[in-house]
Amino acid sequence: MTLRAIKVLQQSDIILSEDTRTSSVLLKHFDIKAPLWSHHKFNEHRTVVQIAERIASGQSISLISDAGTPGISDPGFLLIRTCIEKGVEVECLPGATAFVPALVNSGIPCDRFVFEGFLPQKKGRNKRIEALRDEPRTLVFYESPFRLVKLLQQLLTILNEDRVASVSREISKLHEETVRGSLSELIAHFEAKGVKGELVVVVQGVKHDKNSNDN
Repeated sequence: MTLRAIKVLQQSDIILSEDTRTSSVLLKHFDIKAPLWSHHKFNEHRTVVQIAERIASGQSISLISDAGTPGISDPGFLLIRTCIEKGVEVECLPGATAFVPALVNSGIPCDRFVFEGFLPQKKGRNKRIEALRDEPRTLVFYESPFRLVKLLQQLLTILNEDRVASVSREISKLHEETVRGSLSELIAHFEAKGVKGELVVVVQGVKHDKNSNDN
C-alpha cells in the first residue's frame, strides 16, 4: 500500500470490493472507515451505471481487488468503461500486479511480452495456445493450482518445443516462490510436489532463425 492509496481510500465515500471480508482486514489495519460495497463479476453488470452516476453526482468511489490491480483479470473494466462513456473522471493508482514481478524475476526476456491472463477453462483453450505458437515475444499466463500441470502439458504439446519457462506463486506474499526450467522439467516438478496459491506462468517466445528473410 502506498501513502497515496491510503489517503484516497480514507477520503472515499464508498469503497467497492471484490470480497468485503478480505478487504475489511486491510481497511481495519489502516483505520479506514468508508463503507464497503461488494463489486464482483457476478453483479458488476447490474451496478456499474448506478455507481457511475453516483460518482458523477459528486461522490468519491474507489475500487479495490483482493490481490493485484482492478481490471487485470479482476473486476473493473466494465465500471471504467461506463464512467468514461458518461464523462466521469477515472484515476488509476499504481499498485500491485502479479505478472510484472513474475515476468522480471523469470530470467526470460521481458522487454516485449504478451499477457494472456487466464485462458478459457474448456472451449477455446487449445486454440488460444495454438495462436501463440509462432509468437516471438515472451508469453505470460495466469493459472490456478488445479490446472497448472495441465497448462504446462498443453504448452509443451501445442508449442511443439520444450521451451524455457518459469512458474511464480504468491507474488509479494509470505510464501513467494519461483521455479524455473524447461516445460518438461516444470511438469515433473509440480507433478511430484504439487502446488498451492495464485500462479503466474512465463514462457519464452519462439526463437526465429536470424538468418531467415522476413517477408
